[in-house]
Amino acid sequence: MSEMTSNRPYLIRAIHEWICDNGLTTHLAVNAGFPGVEVPQDFVQDGQIVLNIAPRAVTQFVADNDEIAFSARFGGMPMTIRVPVNAVVAIFARENGQGMAFDPVDPPEPPTTPEPEKKEEGKGKVSHLKVVK
Repeated sequence: MSEMTSNRPYLIRAIHEWICDNGLTTHLAVNAGFPGVEVPQDFVQDGQIVLNIAPRAVTQFVADNDEIAFSARFGGMPMTIRVPVNAVVAIFARENGQGMAFDPVDPPEPPTTPEPEKKEEGKGKVSHLKVVK
């Protein structure tokens, strides 16, 4: 049996649409320390940020299978927001709290590069240089 892709991005999109169809305000709780998250750090509390992603609050909203990206204003300043779907902690309606919470995902390990072998200098080697007088 082949392994299926994560259902998280599909659930996020579906719940966002459901909340909007009911005339409520969609909020996204995000792990702000997750690699790839680009959010205004001034609004992060206890390692998380809650973002209003209602259509009236954001522009250029795109939710694909890898990340959620949009433009919004924070303190009057426009900013582009990027949230990998695995950084989403919950999606819910502000007015009644209905939505879905997600299990945390461990961030991917950064790629490791092998360290070059260190050559010990001066031990057991004969110099090819000669002293010229």
